[in-house]
Amino acid sequence: MKYIAGIILTFILWCCQDVKRPEIPVNLIPEDKMTEVLTEVYLINAARSFDNRTILEQKIKLDSFFFRKFDIDSLQFVKSNAYYTSNLNAYNKLFTKVEERMILLKKETDSSLLDYVEKLEAKRICDSIDEANMDTILVPQKDRPILDIKNNLDLKKKDSITSVPKLINPKTKE
Repeated sequence: MKYIAGIILTFILWCCQDVKRPEIPVNLIPEDKMTEVLTEVYLINAARSFDNRTILEQKIKLDSFFFRKFDIDSLQFVKSNAYYTSNLNAYNKLFTKVEERMILLKKETDSSLLDYVEKLEAKRICDSIDEANMDTILVPQKDRPILDIKNNLDLKKKDSITSVPKLINPKTKE
């Protein structure tokens, strides 16, 4: 019985060794465009996970928007993605570029948000100077959430995307 099980296991493992990789599609999406496409895919998935109810209520078709934006169809995307995933080195390079783009987008968004918060703060200060003649007990504190955003926004803080833990070498006992 053990002999038969061993033969069957060997046969199964032998059959699984011939993995066919997809051929290069005729309409392969170039690496640069695929980087943009994958970045947009991750942003769309983030939008869905953040506020899917609003997307569904507004009947926004993110997938059709995405395909129109890059002038590709779903089959072309699937075949190109399958081709890139079959070559691990190329896919790692692709994802390194996607990660760099995401970090750049985050920095741009954070700086834009900081500029917006600073403008609102300057406007609030000007408005408070204009209202200085009023009784301070009666004046409500305006824009308190904006101040909280500004205080919590730290552009120098490392993000979880950019921080990479160091591996400890067991020989050096660090």
